[in-house]
Amino acid sequence: MTGAGIENPEDLTSLYPFLSSKEMVIILDNAESILDPEGTNAQEIYGIVEELGRLETICLCITSRITTIPPDCETFDIPVLSAEAARDTFYRLYKHRERPDLINSILERLDFHPLSITLLATVAHHNKWDPDRLTREWESRRTDVLHTVHNKSLAATIELSLTSPMFQELGPDARGLLGAVAFFPQGVDENNTDWLFPTISSRANIFDRFCILSLTYRGNGFITMLAPLRDHLCPKDPKSSPLLCITKERYFSRLSFDIDPGGPGFEEARWIVSEGVNVEHLLDVFTSIDGESDDVWDTCGHFMEHLYWHTKRLVSLGPKIEGLRDDHPFKPRCLVKLSRLFQSVGNQMERKRLLTYALKLYRERGDNNQVAQTLRFLSSTNRLLRLYEEGIQQAEEALEICGRHGNATDQALCLGDLAWLLYDDGQLDTAEKAAFRSIDLVPEEGGRFPVCQSHRLLGEIYRSKGETGKATNHYAAALEIASPFGWHNEQFWIYYSQARLFSDEGRFDDASAHVEQAKAHAANSAYHLGRAMELQAGFWYRQRRFYEAKSEVLRAADVYGKVGATKDVEDCRELLREIDEGINHGRF
Repeated sequence: MTGAGIENPEDLTSLYPFLSSKEMVIILDNAESILDPEGTNAQEIYGIVEELGRLETICLCITSRITTIPPDCETFDIPVLSAEAARDTFYRLYKHRERPDLINSILERLDFHPLSITLLATVAHHNKWDPDRLTREWESRRTDVLHTVHNKSLAATIELSLTSPMFQELGPDARGLLGAVAFFPQGVDENNTDWLFPTISSRANIFDRFCILSLTYRGNGFITMLAPLRDHLCPKDPKSSPLLCITKERYFSRLSFDIDPGGPGFEEARWIVSEGVNVEHLLDVFTSIDGESDDVWDTCGHFMEHLYWHTKRLVSLGPKIEGLRDDHPFKPRCLVKLSRLFQSVGNQMERKRLLTYALKLYRERGDNNQVAQTLRFLSSTNRLLRLYEEGIQQAEEALEICGRHGNATDQALCLGDLAWLLYDDGQLDTAEKAAFRSIDLVPEEGGRFPVCQSHRLLGEIYRSKGETGKATNHYAAALEIASPFGWHNEQFWIYYSQARLFSDEGRFDDASAHVEQAKAHAANSAYHLGRAMELQAGFWYRQRRFYEAKSEVLRAADVYGKVGATKDVEDCRELLREIDEGINHGRF
């Protein structure tokens, strides 16, 4: 076609007359084999391709899985398909259009990867599977199902990439690193590769080569891969992967301490915000395959503590925790940590159930310190459930136990919980005395957290008494303690309380400004964000800005619904009824 004859020229010199005689398009399809820098005659081939690209009469098109192409070429990354294009591609081969929900779910789990979708449609078409059978095959075999009768498969395509000279040059650790990336749903944090893989000196170069080979890609600070590749490359037995076991130990070591909001390392622990999904998956797998390991369950407890302070969400580990035998050393501790996550999303009934279970186990073990702490947690939960009498009894029992043991900080925490219960029960003077006792019991340096909470409570007490100046001073004292330590939970509630104080005085602009401040500290808690929205809706309702109030309370109810805060949803519905009544009666 090019006039080269039957002999292959060593360069393009003899072909120049023909190549420059007319405009033409030359396509090098699947060129990764000839452009692999580590391949045979790679430099000579690369030079010829570069020379072709410089000819003005030639439009050179190269398709390749690797990105080592001449620098003068304009490159385009081919993205995965859109959801609509993926469905169109699938149904061109597969004609069963019933149960589209099942099909859409599988396509989504394939990351809309074109080759995987084409293979899946082909296999399903050849075997005449209906959507239900296709779903069963997918659930049992995952990407192993992507193998046609013509011996085309995703596995073969991936393994072909792994036989390339460039990949082979990376050495024996490369496959293990790919397995580690594949194991984690998010991939691996690019900033943590030195910490996660300390035994591999050339890790930066290896990860760069993975991207060049299109085995991984970089996104949002993580090195990750498409779901079909992840499914194929993930170690089938994680415990048999030495590198993955090392990585597990690195994560476990990083989670090996409880967070003290007033102590060192609190802010550093915010790494859990970005890597929580990876850690949860790691624990989900190892609690299944290594469930007798105390180390796994100890780490599980630490992980939930990290989430409570920094990202406030539920986890999928609950059924496994409750399924542990009652005499397991870490069961009550994990139940308590799990209950705190339910508290953080506003589900107080579930928190109470879990704490009651943990209290029973601690009483059976005669662990008085843990009994006292669990009683404290139960008392604060009953306060939120408005079961004040029960909560006061539990707080007083916890205080009595801590008094016997002489721990001043624990006594201060118990007094703080008792003061909150008394305040909500309308016993303002008694609550005030308990709050001051809590502050006096421990020096601020050693008990910043209970002191901070007591100052916030005193602000609430004085706001209820109409003593605005005193309330303002105590809110300011609480904020002064909380701010340097990044206690977002406390800062949220302080700004929330200050907003209510301003609204009491009719200063709605200042109140709304403090709601926005509260929202800034609710970034990692959907429930807290819902509380701020509901408060703002109430302010607008009082200003007769009914339509704005309605929009905001509907948003709050939606947030509450997603996190399971049913009581708060009901509160929103009550406010919504009042807003609609105002709209219907034209009270603008």
